[in-house]
Amino acid sequence: MGLDDRTDKPVRGSGLTARVGLLLGIAFTVCFVTGLISHWIQHPPGWFYWPANPPWLYRVTQGLHVISGVVAIPLLLVKLGVVYPKLFARPRIGSPVRLLERLSIAVLVAAGIFQLFTGLMNTAQWYPWKFFFTTTHYAMAWVAIGALAVHIAVKLPIIRSALGEPLDADTSTDEAAEAAPSHRGVLTRRTVLRGTWAIAGLTALAYAGQSVPFLRWAAFLAPRSGEGPQGVPINRTAQAAGITDRVRGADYRLVLTVDGRETSMSLEALRSLPQTTRDLPIACVEGWSASGTWRGVRLRDLLTTVDDRRGRDARVVSFDRGLYGVTMLPANFVDDDDTLIALELNGEVLSLDHGYPCRLIAPNRPGVLQTKWLSRIEVL
Repeated sequence: MGLDDRTDKPVRGSGLTARVGLLLGIAFTVCFVTGLISHWIQHPPGWFYWPANPPWLYRVTQGLHVISGVVAIPLLLVKLGVVYPKLFARPRIGSPVRLLERLSIAVLVAAGIFQLFTGLMNTAQWYPWKFFFTTTHYAMAWVAIGALAVHIAVKLPIIRSALGEPLDADTSTDEAAEAAPSHRGVLTRRTVLRGTWAIAGLTALAYAGQSVPFLRWAAFLAPRSGEGPQGVPINRTAQAAGITDRVRGADYRLVLTVDGRETSMSLEALRSLPQTTRDLPIACVEGWSASGTWRGVRLRDLLTTVDDRRGRDARVVSFDRGLYGVTMLPANFVDDDDTLIALELNGEVLSLDHGYPCRLIAPNRPGVLQTKWLSRIEVL
């Protein structure tokens, strides 16, 4: 017995299609905008400015990015389920407008599936492909949102009409109207829409806990719980970064470079400077975040020991020679009260995996840019 054999009118219809499409469009738009923010923070264009405060803003935007992305998965499946007969309707090409519509749908479906699949794999840090995830995901986001814009533009009159009609109205545009049986069943378009809402809400709840602490008990699908050593999860361990015990040695020095002048500071010298404690979240691109109590030297105070000028960007260099072993820190973060060269986390000396002997912790930055195992800080 097929899907429509259990209903008093066909489940598929323009009203249901438009409503599910509206939800999917909202999820795609939120995911796209927050994804752009994250990408531009990590790879900033010359015109881009990201504030240092409020310190929790990136935690919110990236949490929304991942949650909206995973919510879009069941929405896309439902959307395809209610429209798939029309995807193969004849004529296959027809008028130029129809050709444009069908091409936009093909690109949108392919790009949407690609984005949601690769994004989901990224939350689990599993990459079963050869391409670089960040740049490819960014490029395909523009393809997906462009195809969505074309699709909406072509279908806008139909969408507006469908949203204005009763959900369970029996209209001539229903794809399966001619095949509908007459007996009364239990599955209606309204039931399908409510079920879609429920599944989307459950999916959001199942992932939100990795970035919303009081929802962690419900995060049964999230790859990360928000918990970890010293109260904060670890993405990249010292072993993975090739960090050896040499950073534990008495000969460790943090090199500060300003206007070509170098100053080396031992760990003991860093500890002898005035210490500042800040409660700051660390939020990663995979969607998880956690708050920690960090203690160390304000970066601006540390740089004052060499040069008192402010308003300049800095290059932060790690002993890690990986992709993010060198990061740029804009001037507004360099000068911010909350930007620390952290020596302790939650009342304990940093563990090696958390960046011992010292690491950068700045407000409102992705975790991948909170450089660990500091080697050099160069004021530009």
